[in-house]
Amino acid sequence: MHRLLLLGCLWLLAAPPVSGIFQRPTGTPAPLRLQYLLEPLHPTVHTQRGATATLPCVLRALPHNYRVKWSKVEPANYRENIIIITNGLYHKNYGPLSPRVRLRHSHRYDASLTITDVALEDEGRYRCQLVNGLEDESISLTLHLEGVVFPYQPSNGRYKFNYHEAKRACEQQDSRLATYQQLYKAWTEGLDWCNAGWILDGTVHYPIINSREPCGGRLLLPGVRTYGARDKQKDRFDAFCFTSALQGRVYFIRGHLNFKEAGQACRNHGAAIAKVGQLYSAWKFSQLDRCDGGWLADGSVRYPITTPRERCGGLPDPGVRSFGFPSKEMRTYGTYCFVG
Repeated sequence: MHRLLLLGCLWLLAAPPVSGIFQRPTGTPAPLRLQYLLEPLHPTVHTQRGATATLPCVLRALPHNYRVKWSKVEPANYRENIIIITNGLYHKNYGPLSPRVRLRHSHRYDASLTITDVALEDEGRYRCQLVNGLEDESISLTLHLEGVVFPYQPSNGRYKFNYHEAKRACEQQDSRLATYQQLYKAWTEGLDWCNAGWILDGTVHYPIINSREPCGGRLLLPGVRTYGARDKQKDRFDAFCFTSALQGRVYFIRGHLNFKEAGQACRNHGAAIAKVGQLYSAWKFSQLDRCDGGWLADGSVRYPITTPRERCGGLPDPGVRSFGFPSKEMRTYGTYCFVG
């Protein structure tokens, strides 16, 4: 009997919401005033990868026969994917977030969503919707990951990635394609890059601080220049990747190592040769500062500088410097290792 009751409740949760029988007059609709949901004090929740984050959704009263539905708008395709549905007594989880989400439920009016072990792909816009039969209402919240955007191209030169290859390349370097908001924020913080690159929604951009002839001309104002949406299969550009905090540590091993020896040196310490995204994360969040070029997992040689100085590249701004992709047989560099 109890089993039948539970199955019946879960069926009710999974059933689609009932459409309202009353419609508003035609014309510009007046904005709905929230009757049951409280407006969040802070619509943006800031977090980092690996942390636990809670998106607030609190009811001021409990209507009869209500459901609360959480969903996420995916920036790559703008689809709204259901995460969890509850009627206050039972709940049902949906989709890839299912193992890492739960309702906080600190009191009977609390329908806040808690995400554990936050991942890069969790950033974005979420919606808490009260389904009440006649008149639904909802609030939107944004989960924002603190992180860093970096341009990326392969060893065989610029403009080699179609969209799918760019997406895969970022993932292989412990990152993901950046969103437009992430790229724009990086531009406001000083990212200046003349090569156009893919971002997550399939559009192509490049951020310019210092207007110059090879980058659209001196007359154009600084900004995030755009090529708009491009053919994801045929068109080829670089990539703009985004990464956040590490659950681990990046460190340098000094030596005159070729690429193969660099990987072995890391393995001898119980670590792995670091990926590009891991080096950027260590530079951003752990203030890793070394003047030594070191091998990374993609075959590039880079070094992180947080305190610019004359003998470390001479550039005035902090950043991750690159020697490109030298011959893997060269015994000139040390290596950066990652241990998780």
